[in-house]
Amino acid sequence: MLSFFRVNAPYQILSLIIILVLLQFPFYIHTPDLLVPELQWMLVGEKMGQGFMLYRDVLDNLSPLSAAVYWGMDEVFGRSPIAHRTVANIVIVLQAIYFNYISNQRQLFTERNYVPGILYILFINISFDCSTLSPVLMATTFILFAYGTLIRQMQREGVTDEVFELGFYLSVATLFYLPMELFYLWAFASMLLYTGANFRQQALAFFGYIFPIALTVMFFFFRDSLNDFSQNLLASAFRTRQYNLKDFLGVIGTMGGIFLVGGLGFAQTFGYPRFINYQSRCQQIMIIWVIAAFISIGLMPFIAPMQFIIFIPPLAFFSVNFFMLMQRRWLAEILFMVVFAAILFFRYQASFLNNSFALNQSSRLENLKIKNALLPPQINKQKILVIGADEGEYKDNFPTTAYLNWELARYDFENLDSYESVINIFDNFKADPPTYVVDKVNIMPRIFKRLPELNKRYKSTQWKGIYQLNVQ
Repeated sequence: MLSFFRVNAPYQILSLIIILVLLQFPFYIHTPDLLVPELQWMLVGEKMGQGFMLYRDVLDNLSPLSAAVYWGMDEVFGRSPIAHRTVANIVIVLQAIYFNYISNQRQLFTERNYVPGILYILFINISFDCSTLSPVLMATTFILFAYGTLIRQMQREGVTDEVFELGFYLSVATLFYLPMELFYLWAFASMLLYTGANFRQQALAFFGYIFPIALTVMFFFFRDSLNDFSQNLLASAFRTRQYNLKDFLGVIGTMGGIFLVGGLGFAQTFGYPRFINYQSRCQQIMIIWVIAAFISIGLMPFIAPMQFIIFIPPLAFFSVNFFMLMQRRWLAEILFMVVFAAILFFRYQASFLNNSFALNQSSRLENLKIKNALLPPQINKQKILVIGADEGEYKDNFPTTAYLNWELARYDFENLDSYESVINIFDNFKADPPTYVVDKVNIMPRIFKRLPELNKRYKSTQWKGIYQLNVQ
């Protein structure tokens, strides 16, 4: 199979698309469980479609361009997981084709073929959640564009003003997924070490980076939401997080194999003496990419394989050399088939095998999946507010108030001695009153003491922790 993709022919683009379709086809027959982050992204788009302002009327730490995409998706497709996954697959195939294009066009390897593209397709399909339309997936597209622009500068005698384009791509990536801001340092170091860029060109790249961000800041400033933008997006990105060790084990258990292949390819790359100086510099830039990606882990809002998509390009890059530099081609074929089979197994076992048959339990992402039957059957297609971490209560209901993200909402709900927090809660209930309040942290009794008017408007129900709006 590997030898088939070593042929450099335009029809191989169709082969990449066919492979991706075959990998994804079972998930259109048997749709995987919806993940809590997926639902959260859809709800943000839904609220924005109703005219609510991001960060001011919808408390969430989603980056603005990602939120705009989910808004557009909601306007066209509504709350459709299949539509989100279809668009994600289109993004994946475009990334794979572009990655293969720059590999061949910029002569990154000793041969021109479609091995980079097929490895990219396989690696990004290591886990079922990687094919969701996540912010990091969309942002990685522009990091790839930035890499293509960067190595294009290295093929020329001097750096050109196209470095503005480099900064622009990195800025757009940041506006899709905030931890990508670290990749400006990746670009700065790469230009400084490997392109001979002078101060003017570094400044031009910086201006290209700042320009879209400045426009975004101005947009929220003129909408009287700059403080909300700063508090809910910028400040929340640097808050201390406590990650679950099981989440890391799930990522290692799922992606450990491709990290191993990438590591072997890295060792084989730097043990091969026949690369030209330009190719060696491209490899070193990929190493800096990996360093930036590792640092970005500390800024991730949660831990799951989908968050590690930013590692896929360098892993695929070094894995190409692992297969291509192997002297025994028959061994390379066998190892490629082993990698292909292993990826298929990890891809499908999390969704299609029962717990008793699944080898890697941690890759099933049970902690991120929507839970069934969390609410009484009467609470369906209702306007609700969930006080506490959402585990799927919004799946068949409609969110109200600005408190969509519990990590941001808890600032008000856990500071009821603050006059400002109490007023914020009252204003949100008044502007968009929920029919039901699902109190998972037992905080409504304290709210009723602070706000007697809300106590008059809501009554307890037969279900513990659930309050219903009085019918006027």
